[in-house]
Amino acid sequence: MHSHKIVKVSPQNPILQEKLSSELKISKVIAQLLINRSIQNVEEARKFLQPNPKNLHDPFSFHGMEKAVSIIRKAIKNKEKIMVFGDYDVDGITAAALVKETIMKLGGDCLHYLPHRIKEGYGLSKDIANIVKEKKVKLLITVDCGTSNHGQIEELRHLGIEVVITDHHEQSSMHLPCASSIINPKTKASSYKFRDLAGVGVAYKLCQALTEKMLLDDLDLVSLGTIADSVSLTGENRIFAKEGLKRFPQTKREGLRSLIRNAGIENKKFTSTYISFILAPRINASGRMDSAELSLKLLMAKDREEADELAKALESFNRKRQQVESKILEEAQDLIEKEVNFKEHKIIVIAKEDWHQGVLGIVASKLADRFYRPAIVISLSENLCKGSARSIKNFHLFEALVDCKDLLDTFGGHSHAAGLLISKANIDDFRKSINKLANQKLVLEDLLPSIDIDVDLPLSDLNEKLVLQLEALEPFGMANPEPLFFTRNLKVKGQMQILNRATIKFWVSDGQITFPAIGFGMSSLKDSLLSSNSFDLVYSPRIDSWRGDSSIILEIRDIFIR
Repeated sequence: MHSHKIVKVSPQNPILQEKLSSELKISKVIAQLLINRSIQNVEEARKFLQPNPKNLHDPFSFHGMEKAVSIIRKAIKNKEKIMVFGDYDVDGITAAALVKETIMKLGGDCLHYLPHRIKEGYGLSKDIANIVKEKKVKLLITVDCGTSNHGQIEELRHLGIEVVITDHHEQSSMHLPCASSIINPKTKASSYKFRDLAGVGVAYKLCQALTEKMLLDDLDLVSLGTIADSVSLTGENRIFAKEGLKRFPQTKREGLRSLIRNAGIENKKFTSTYISFILAPRINASGRMDSAELSLKLLMAKDREEADELAKALESFNRKRQQVESKILEEAQDLIEKEVNFKEHKIIVIAKEDWHQGVLGIVASKLADRFYRPAIVISLSENLCKGSARSIKNFHLFEALVDCKDLLDTFGGHSHAAGLLISKANIDDFRKSINKLANQKLVLEDLLPSIDIDVDLPLSDLNEKLVLQLEALEPFGMANPEPLFFTRNLKVKGQMQILNRATIKFWVSDGQITFPAIGFGMSSLKDSLLSSNSFDLVYSPRIDSWRGDSSIILEIRDIFIR
């Protein structure tokens, strides 16, 4: 399907394969999949295959945790007003819900504040001091933000307000804000054993420390925010995701139940795909199109009728978001055709008036995927312009923005996703500066899409036992992608069917063994496949239980026609 795509098959390690296979009683294919996910010994493999909440790290091993707990407990005891300040995405909303609920259960007087994406932007609002004074707040707890808000925190501390930061974003300057306590695994001073927690993961560790309990019933929220934020699903995040997904079908949260019913995914085995593509976009929609308050209310709803109404409202916001996103994506592509010279521009930087700021990140992500180069999408305004950026595998976006910081008003984010504010007058210079940097750091091969194959596998090695063992590697996500297999020199056997949504279904054969295969959105390849001498197939095998029969089907991820 993509003749220009680079196929990268993971190198095999027969010695470690044999060791893992014999000691853990797993197939050599599963053993190699673990090796591909950086597993280096039997103990690591066992922990990966059997993630257990007992293996979570002690929350008090966080630098600053003891002080944070002491400050919060004192505020609860003295009946002081506490504010939880969150973010407008799923990670921030789940973190805010979790911390607020925990403090209220401990008897605290707690309110929350979620900034408006368009009116206030990410992080502590510029007028946070006035907001806090008006509400008579004595303690502010940030979730999923705060590490970059030096000025606002200094102002709050001058007012005598205690500030506890819980965050997971990179430290953007040499010095940290003058908060009362900072809990962030990515600060330079942090010695916490797992660096890749989402914002809700850090918030959960605070709640564990406050209550001195495991809080396993809260892992539905933690897994929701963790998976939605596309952090690495390894280490503690793997435990959160695996345990949390188990709890979704029986979740006690009326809001999640309503959301699940409304999305039509009741009575399903929950996977990370349901979170990423069904639940998270709906929860994100209110913050993208208006205020995130609606989503927080949903997650904290106690009444089914109220939860159902909120879930319907989110559905409406999500449909509106899809329409706006589609229009901007079309306009962005037109702009790229006119303005971007791919020989000179290794990074796409485009800007236009009236682009809705709530969908810039999604559009940037789709452009980065489509053109396989970092994309920065900016909504123009008279003064400061809002931008969202998404990257590719070999380009560290946050570090690039640090190098261009003199041209930016503010910025923040991670290696692959970031947000920024920039004056209109600086956009051209920023485009030149970041592309100059990219020309130094990116080679041509970095800009060619590649597909990472786990195992080059003959069809004769595929069986139901192996496919069932693949389930032990779930949930899939960042740093633990769905396993991909590669089989060469196949031919179409029998009739080819075209199903709904441009789906193609046919039988593949190596001359001896035959399996059914299905390719979603691949019907345009029908004629090429039928006229080809042979093709190579990239796929994920599944157990197909349609009509009660159980058999293997190959879900096609890519086709290379010879």
